[in-house]
Amino acid sequence: MSKTFIIRGENICDLETLYREFNRIFMENEDWQIGQSLDAFNDLLYGGFGRIPAGEPIELIWENFEKNRQIFDKTFTIQWYEQKLKPDRTYNTKWVNEQLALLHAGEGKTYFDILLEIIGEHKNIKLIPA
Repeated sequence: MSKTFIIRGENICDLETLYREFNRIFMENEDWQIGQSLDAFNDLLYGGFGRIPAGEPIELIWENFEKNRQIFDKTFTIQWYEQKLKPDRTYNTKWVNEQLALLHAGEGKTYFDILLEIIGEHKNIKLIPA
């Protein structure tokens, strides 16, 4: 039997509230929270801390799925990548510029697409858009 978690999409309006929602769901009773990082989100889904034991079957219901897809669209993603190019950041600028070029050409993945790809890599998690 799998555990069911519900992402309350109505609580999400930006990156900060997205990760606040992830922490609400998965990090309850922990004395620390994951940061606004796709790597941290991926690590969280592997389990072993928070509310997901490693490898346990999970049903993840994402309410307001399409509304959240619209929030984390191409425009959001371009701005997110552009933040990584600021002088005080230490990202691989060549890679970031490649991702921006793909988005401008209509071929790149949005932030939401990347989230879905990460979820899809975890075979124990069944995503249910709602």
